[in-house]
Amino acid sequence: MQLRKHRCVTRKVGADHPLAGKTVYIPAMAEGSIEALCAVLRWMGIDARPTPPSNPRTLELGGNYTSGDECFPAKITTGDFLQIAQQPGFDARRTVFFMGTTDGPCRFGQYAPFLRKVLREQGYGDVVVLSPHGEHGYSDFEDFDTAFVRAAWRAVVAADILRKFLLQTRPYETLPGTADRAFRESLEDYCQTLEQSCSDSTCQMRSLTASLLRARVRFRVVPTRFDGSRPLIGIVGEIFCRLNNFSNQDLVRRLEAAGAECWMADISEWIAYTNMEEVRNLRLARRTYSWEMIKSKLRSRIQHADEHTLRSLFVEDFAGYEEPEVDEVLKRAQPYLPFPGAEGEMVTNVGRSVCLALRGADGIVDISPFTCMNGVVSEAIYPKLSRDYSNIPIRNFYFDGQQSDLDRDIGIYLEMARSYRQRKPYKRLYPLQDFACGGKS
Repeated sequence: MQLRKHRCVTRKVGADHPLAGKTVYIPAMAEGSIEALCAVLRWMGIDARPTPPSNPRTLELGGNYTSGDECFPAKITTGDFLQIAQQPGFDARRTVFFMGTTDGPCRFGQYAPFLRKVLREQGYGDVVVLSPHGEHGYSDFEDFDTAFVRAAWRAVVAADILRKFLLQTRPYETLPGTADRAFRESLEDYCQTLEQSCSDSTCQMRSLTASLLRARVRFRVVPTRFDGSRPLIGIVGEIFCRLNNFSNQDLVRRLEAAGAECWMADISEWIAYTNMEEVRNLRLARRTYSWEMIKSKLRSRIQHADEHTLRSLFVEDFAGYEEPEVDEVLKRAQPYLPFPGAEGEMVTNVGRSVCLALRGADGIVDISPFTCMNGVVSEAIYPKLSRDYSNIPIRNFYFDGQQSDLDRDIGIYLEMARSYRQRKPYKRLYPLQDFACGGKS
């Protein structure tokens, strides 16, 4: 039987595509995830880049064109985009800024129209703002086919996996910087593999899994010493502020430096949640038997299968760190914020906090922008949730760009986590490679 051959990089947009010949900038929300998404766009033949690293100029520009009523991520993304626009030789007609949107009371739904307004007022009205909608699971990219949506999903899941490896390894490294180096090398490997991958979905998956297996090797050879003494802190909160190191003042690294290990909520969890929301909204609109419903369910099924394929490679590595399915997250949130009466990140944050407590976490940290609705509602729920789960310590950290004595607050919080660790009723399962043989050294 003759094997079918696949040509690489055949899914290029045509010259008439609205993004052809333009550069797409995507906010650097999460290290790894955005680089991988840019690689998917380049796979499609579109020049895509993360926004440059945020800096004090970001806050200065963002502050100049915001009133203070906007939440912190709007200030950061506006400042980052304006820094690009003010670079010498900037061509507004050949530039696209990526900014998602959504419905509901969250201010995120106003980011894209607000950005367009600021750009227009500053003389950059020719810049295109590409704005996929959360109502459709962020699948409504202009003129892109399902191959792009599927590859983008694989990029998100893979970046979540690499971040998981990093957070499991970095607190225990004996040579500082080696875990970060393994992460960067693995990310570059994955992005290059993705950008040059086959047009055929099955062929692409083979090359992507091979890249992730190479990443596992890199992390496994990082010199580490596991002793089981570090409290495990679950990280939840508003998705941008939680994942963007600049906006949260490197809170995860600060927790690690103070003696903790962190377990971060994944981006893929949020996308799975928006997929469920899309199905629910279609039912409410009496479109249960519609082509939109078929597409939504089929996309969710394919995404779930791809996620299983990628994560199943690392069952042993992530033993004790199994990610909860979104159904479990919503079920755990039900006693506090019944879905679908309550919606959004407040539901996933509360539900995931319960899941993490049951998996043996020693504390929960919620990272949110100052005045964030989801953070405020979650904070009101956390005292009862804490009492229901043996008084697990839960701490909200709010950020607005102002300096605070974070290290002092972290030190106090981790003392509470260590105290809870001695009396918690929920056992933590450690990965086999960490403790079965006494750890690596």
